[in-house]
Amino acid sequence: MSQRGHTLPELAAGLAVATILLGLTIPSFERFLLDSRLTAEVNAFVGAVQRARSEAAKRARPVVLCKTADFELCGGADIDYHAGWMVFVDDGAKPIGRSPEEPLILAYRPTFGGTVSANRALFEFRPFRTRSTNGTVTFCDRRGAESARAVIVSYTGRPRVAQVGPGRPLTCPG
Repeated sequence: MSQRGHTLPELAAGLAVATILLGLTIPSFERFLLDSRLTAEVNAFVGAVQRARSEAAKRARPVVLCKTADFELCGGADIDYHAGWMVFVDDGAKPIGRSPEEPLILAYRPTFGGTVSANRALFEFRPFRTRSTNGTVTFCDRRGAESARAVIVSYTGRPRVAQVGPGRPLTCPG
């Protein structure tokens, strides 16, 4: 009766091959996860822009998308969009902010662990034939500017996603 099995050199060679393959796939998998999280947050913001734009047209009233920490007040220079954002119908009072009578349409808090910065404190979407607020919102993760994505909102309120800013490379804070 003969016994079959693997010799120690065969097991060591198999383990070496498995280790090499695992070492090659882990960085790719990490990049895949970071890209997926970044894409999800960018898509959430694009969805918020599209929702705000369509609500402004539907209601024939201005709709605001702004950064917020508490989903009650629009944030100032002390916070950025990675704290969260909300979409609400604006009653036209100045300065722009959400009062209890103004319907909250959407509230979102990013979870990807990166930074979201913008050149606008808020985006106001107006009904037909009037200009909305344009601007750029940049999403960065720990990889920095080389992996950053930007949502560029035009005067008509249409968003587009880019890997470069309008006429310049993207920059990430810190």
